[in-house]
Amino acid sequence: MSVVTNTTTIGAIDAPSRRNTELMLLGFAVAIPVFAYINVGLALDGELPAGVLGYGFGIGLLAGVAHLVVRKFAKYADPLLLPLAALLNGLGLVMIWRLDQSQRLIQRIESRYGEGSFSPDAPKQLMYSAIGITLFVAVLMLLKDHRILQRYTYISMAAALVLLVLPMFFPAVNGAKIWISLGPFSIQPGEFAKIIIAIFFSGYLMVKRDALALASRRFMGLYLPRGRDLGPILVVWAMSILILVFETDLGTSLLFFGLFVIMLYVATERTSWIVFGLLMSAVGAVGVASFEPHVQQRVEFWLNPFAQSTWEQSDQIGQALMSFGAGGTLGTGLGQGDSDLIGFAANSDFILSSFGEEFGLAGMMAFLLIYGLIVERGVRTALAARDPFGKLLAIGLSGAFAIQVFVVAGGVMGLIPLTGMTMPFVAYGGSSVLANWALIAILIRISDTARRPAPAPAPSPDAEMTQVVRP
Repeated sequence: MSVVTNTTTIGAIDAPSRRNTELMLLGFAVAIPVFAYINVGLALDGELPAGVLGYGFGIGLLAGVAHLVVRKFAKYADPLLLPLAALLNGLGLVMIWRLDQSQRLIQRIESRYGEGSFSPDAPKQLMYSAIGITLFVAVLMLLKDHRILQRYTYISMAAALVLLVLPMFFPAVNGAKIWISLGPFSIQPGEFAKIIIAIFFSGYLMVKRDALALASRRFMGLYLPRGRDLGPILVVWAMSILILVFETDLGTSLLFFGLFVIMLYVATERTSWIVFGLLMSAVGAVGVASFEPHVQQRVEFWLNPFAQSTWEQSDQIGQALMSFGAGGTLGTGLGQGDSDLIGFAANSDFILSSFGEEFGLAGMMAFLLIYGLIVERGVRTALAARDPFGKLLAIGLSGAFAIQVFVVAGGVMGLIPLTGMTMPFVAYGGSSVLANWALIAILIRISDTARRPAPAPAPSPDAEMTQVVRP
């Protein structure tokens, strides 16, 4: 009688999930903003702020819920993404609360809109953060496999077009048509469009990348695509120009076109697409700037921030640059700066200059490093992903996040014209917080799939036939 045994020597290796690492890092991500909150209270009033327990409990509860959901539904996800996002969100809440305490801001608003018109933004931002975490939880619970999104490639394209076009029919806010306002509620659809566009590009390029990469001619060291393959990039370029012209939204236009060029390069590995992208961006920007007054004004403010004519119309860029200078190397300390002189945008468009003044150059480097780490973990997720759609989607989401950070930081620091976009997670604004929490949730879902151990190989029938059979 022969005894057949399983001769398979390769088994599933239970890779560490790193959830305890994530929990420990989340503890730091909650503790640091709480200490910052106490620091601001001591600097402003010389005593502990009254709401410190509520603030600490609130962000701790939100972080704990997010961690439990990741532990349950994305066991093998990257352990750094959630703590980094929670840290930025917590620090943003602290800075917004710190600016809420500014008597100069309160007096300025009440002198313009009447006594009692000022309302603090920190409680609203805390509510947006709670809704953002709820969206984060919903995405992780409902999106079991990111590859499902590939089925909705062209639906994503239609949805993104609707989101980008809709603001055109609503009044401009501060010169740009980027908002949809319905009664007391308003939403910035471009924040959500960046995620949907990344889904569309990923699905489209996964199908077309071979045609774009292989069907080309070599000219002066560059691989030139065929005329018919230039179609998609020409369409995207035209759309980004239309957004810039009709909505005067420089930020979304840069984000939209830059994202497509990055994903094209990753999909085809052809540097010619980068060259074409930069050339077309330059042509489009110069062309629109030659006749669009709002863009011309942004460029003029950028080139001459301290000119008398600029100062009379808007002193925000000049005040922001002086805030960075006043911060020096180590900063003035939390609660001890004068960035509230920037005005109403100090906690939204220009919140980075508020951090720059009170954290200094050293703090700013650390602050930007946190953003860099999120992008790095996204790229690492793309490299580890086992499916091409997941690779492209992860690189697209990371690219969109990186472009937004660069565009906002560059605008506030005077490197490029100001765009009106918001710094992810830290700036005041519900649309931005919700969209970026959804972005992090999708990256965590892709990283969970990428890091999940491969299933154990099925027993091979051939191996059973060749095993030793004992008498």
